[in-house]
Amino acid sequence: MSPRSAVAVRTVLPPWLAHALRAQRGPVPWSAVTRGALAAGPLLLVAVLTDRVSLGVVAAIAAMLAGINDRPGSRRAAVKRLGAPALAGAGGMLVGTYVGDQVGAVALTAVLTGLGLLAGGMSAIGPVASGAATQLLVAAAIGAGMPVPEAGWTRALAFLAGAGWLLVLRLALPTPGALTGDFRFDGERAAVSGVYDAVADLLDAAGTAHATARRAALTAALDHAQDALTGPRLRRFASSAAERRLHAQYAAALPLAEAATALAWGGEAVSARAAEGLRRLAVAVRDNTPTGPLPAPSRSAPALRALDDALLHAAEAFDRGGGGDLHTRRRSPRDLLRTAFGAGGREYGLRVALCFGASAAIAQALHHSHWYGQHTHWYWLPATAVFLVKPDLGPLVSRVLCRAAGTVLGALLFAAFAAVLPRPEGLVALVAVCGALVPVSTRHFAAQTAVVTVLVLSLVMVGGEPQASVSRIAETLLACAIVIVVGHLPMPGERGGQVRARLTAATGAAHAYLTHVLDGPDDRAHRWTLRREAYRTLAEARTAIALAAHELPALARHTEGTDEVAALLERLVDTTTACAVHLDDTGRLTPGHRAQLTGLLGELAVRRDRLGLTSPAPELPLAV
Repeated sequence: MSPRSAVAVRTVLPPWLAHALRAQRGPVPWSAVTRGALAAGPLLLVAVLTDRVSLGVVAAIAAMLAGINDRPGSRRAAVKRLGAPALAGAGGMLVGTYVGDQVGAVALTAVLTGLGLLAGGMSAIGPVASGAATQLLVAAAIGAGMPVPEAGWTRALAFLAGAGWLLVLRLALPTPGALTGDFRFDGERAAVSGVYDAVADLLDAAGTAHATARRAALTAALDHAQDALTGPRLRRFASSAAERRLHAQYAAALPLAEAATALAWGGEAVSARAAEGLRRLAVAVRDNTPTGPLPAPSRSAPALRALDDALLHAAEAFDRGGGGDLHTRRRSPRDLLRTAFGAGGREYGLRVALCFGASAAIAQALHHSHWYGQHTHWYWLPATAVFLVKPDLGPLVSRVLCRAAGTVLGALLFAAFAAVLPRPEGLVALVAVCGALVPVSTRHFAAQTAVVTVLVLSLVMVGGEPQASVSRIAETLLACAIVIVVGHLPMPGERGGQVRARLTAATGAAHAYLTHVLDGPDDRAHRWTLRREAYRTLAEARTAIALAAHELPALARHTEGTDEVAALLERLVDTTTACAVHLDDTGRLTPGHRAQLTGLLGELAVRRDRLGLTSPAPELPLAV
């Protein structure tokens, strides 16, 4: 198919189907592939050799789940991204085991439903919390239903050991870029370098139609670098010269990003000389080398003067390397609880609880009635429903289609492998191969499902149970039907709560940033923190809106018009950034700046009223 015809096909497909066919691209993450090959398979082999197969199966499942979360990034960020879900999964395994052993089917269903309500609210907090909530529910279902002779605390320790082993591999094995300078820094150095490249790209795009997309890419690069540098550490502050240097290099990029945003907002092309210095800084961060002489841009306008000043400051920061503020705003426990129990968290929690509880109830009914034989894998149904009901994993119909197709393909592949592979050594090797494929398969949900299906069915057979491809397909299709029905049921409150909650947070952050700039306090560090918060919350709102737009029309209509509000907020924050740069240079705003702010705030208020968003829109301070 030619590129032109491929574009034509994408334009005629409905959004919900186009999303299901879309796959991410990029180089093969060989380091993650290596970790995957050394995780679940070797753990299972050790368990087989020591005659502790059941615990080995639990540890391999935990390693598989951790492998799904093993995404590109820094070691520091990986500790939180892999560790928090592992702890939640171990807790779920413990609770599920003891509840499954002590109570009947009705009480068990009630407990699992309550866990679903809690985990659904947690998922609204952020990606790491969502991953923890997923593993909490999956492990609770496995603990309640998997026929394992060991006690609950032993299973929980096996789960922690499996996920912990992958985390140890993540921290110990070298990755591309880790051998440059300090071994501890791999993703951090690349992330900070990416910020300087993104600023240069934005300068190159100033005055063109690509400026908006490049500014969004700059926001993503800054978010990624912030996350890479703000992971857990033993000390509160950077504890090595290399780490302090990276912090200083990141902090020096913030005024450069601010000046570049103001130049892009102005809509005038910038000479190539302006971006040349940024490229050299990116190389200096990436290769851990001196910057050398940096070409100075013209100083003919306030934003260009700001860019020149920021470039000089960056050169000084690179030479001195004394550390710098990461300009992050930490959320208090009250903020987290407000998010979890707010409108978005409540809608999220109710839907997850209903899907998880209904699937557990149906699975229990089928299990106890022996409707299709003595079925020992009833926990598959609620565990499958967890992955299907999570909105942050993609639009509903896209998830269902990909899950069904991937499960059928994976089950058929496993049936073929099981017919020819020796047991258990052939199945252990298959688990290792699937573990290596998990990082690559995460580019598409159907491919990931196929790989995970082969891996799980291999674990089941190594555990001594018969081939279960048919029941795996049947339960997946049943889970798909449950989630489709529940996903379209009316819920208490207004639909699209997650999108509206994200928009409300973005509006509040934009308001705080605008107020700070126009009130004129000479506190640039706080201004950069507010600016980062405004752009980050806008990016989160944009992501939620894009997912909602790819739902079926019955669901997508509940968030119609939210993309226009997000676009207005982005223009408002860009304009606020341009105002900040101009105020730094001249101390006052031009009539053009005032007119832009007034027009944007007025249009934003109208759009928000149409959508029924209750929180107030930003207002222009009277001083302006």
